[in-house]
Amino acid sequence: MKLERIHLHQLSMPLLTPFATSFGSIDSRECILVEIHTDGLTGYGECAADRDPGYSYETTGTAWHILSEFLIPEILGVDIQGPEDLQRRMDSVRGHQMAKAGLEMALWDLLGKAQGRPLRALLGGVRERVEVGVSVGLQASPEALVQVVERYLAQGYRRVKIKIKPGRDVGDTQAVREAFPELRLQVDANSAYTLETAQRLLPLDELGLLLIEQPLAEDDLWDHRRLQESFSTPICLDESITSPRHARQALEMEACRVINIKPGRVGGLSHGLAIHDLCRARSVPVWCGGMLETGVGRASNLAIASLPGFSLPGDISATDRYYAEDITNERFTLNADSTINVPAGAGLGVTINRKALKKYTLRSS
Repeated sequence: MKLERIHLHQLSMPLLTPFATSFGSIDSRECILVEIHTDGLTGYGECAADRDPGYSYETTGTAWHILSEFLIPEILGVDIQGPEDLQRRMDSVRGHQMAKAGLEMALWDLLGKAQGRPLRALLGGVRERVEVGVSVGLQASPEALVQVVERYLAQGYRRVKIKIKPGRDVGDTQAVREAFPELRLQVDANSAYTLETAQRLLPLDELGLLLIEQPLAEDDLWDHRRLQESFSTPICLDESITSPRHARQALEMEACRVINIKPGRVGGLSHGLAIHDLCRARSVPVWCGGMLETGVGRASNLAIASLPGFSLPGDISATDRYYAEDITNERFTLNADSTINVPAGAGLGVTINRKALKKYTLRSS
């Protein structure tokens, strides 16, 4: 498959409500849409890097630079045999997994369209619907948090993740648990603690949580192992897992008992598949987290979450959780059983709303 033309679009998508984590609060989401043309077909991918280097060192600025100056020149006009061939050609660039993931997603979309098959089938998915939950950012008070959670439960979500940080952790979680004793609940610290300060989270062990996500820094695998020894609640790693190699090391080290697979963070769907297979062979639960993606990235996440090893609900909420208007013509809606349908069309199974794309584009190449 010869890649004839590649275009980039840097977007800024307004959120319906601000989203607050331990990194800060945002009211819009930046990303880069990758557009690849070949043989009369167009494939789309989403680079999930955001404007600021909080969650990751990658930003829309760095990803644009890496894509434009290094990755695209390496593959433009080249006959690419498939995702493995693409990954091999991108290996000359160290890191920058989000930039690579955007390119690879567009290639998977092209492959699906060329074969007339949905991405779910290409990846080996077994579900037509994927169970999902909702991620709730930090609120003004525990009481306000309970009200927001109640609203999402009324919409049909059956699993809730709440963001925590020092000073807004045990009390917030206790308030939600007291209000909803049977709720499938988990918390996400986004690396807000050290091994020492994380000891304040020990009361969470009494609240019946599904997991505690990424309490320590992204490069603290060993300290996560030591922390897991103190908790009966499973520790889940997110930011620490940026490749299949990191996943293997974390599991061998017993640094976690659950892994959050985000293809956009680990270098692409093929790497996400490898982590899925690694965890499944070891009977380690995995789930697919979200990074406030547009409909392009959301379609990709739903496809990989349809694989058999994804046993926990993902953060792949309905479109109206974040956006009044999306860049895809298709909007994802929540079913009554807290699931979302996996796209059945060829490739990603979504089409681009060119008017909306133009509206939210900051720059294109």
